[in-house]
Amino acid sequence: MALGGISGMGAPSKMAELLTGQVGMSHRFVVRIDDSDYDLGSWQKVSGLKVTWQKASWRPGNSNDERISSGNISYSNIKLSRAACSDSAVVQKWLAKTSRHRQPLSGAIFMVDFVGLPVIEWTLKEFFPVGWDITDFDATGAKAAVESLELAHTGFLNDEGMAST
Repeated sequence: MALGGISGMGAPSKMAELLTGQVGMSHRFVVRIDDSDYDLGSWQKVSGLKVTWQKASWRPGNSNDERISSGNISYSNIKLSRAACSDSAVVQKWLAKTSRHRQPLSGAIFMVDFVGLPVIEWTLKEFFPVGWDITDFDATGAKAAVESLELAHTGFLNDEGMAST
């Protein structure tokens, strides 16, 4: 999935890393979905990019030796957070559409560097919103209102069609 109008751009080259010295130093996250009507914009924080495998174990016959292998895979929900901004209206529009007409989409989360070039990408398979919230509004405090969006998904590892060993 290309980021914005940057077609075919992957991670910066090693030469660019050496010249700028800015690999992942000052970064933000951009979320793109496969519905061009909804550009979810930039996010300050991403949490929950996590995958775990269940451990399958057994003891063959009368042996005390335990055999183990990896079992089912599961992914945590992803939570995106940022200060509320004009992109928040796009998120609200997307949530309104998906609240009655569930349609799992694919998309990607890009970590971009200080000039907006993608450093790394996580392609999400079949995701949809499972939660949204915003912090309390308090005019007496000097804090920005922070919006959070939670997404469920079926994976980000490109493991389909991999040969088993």
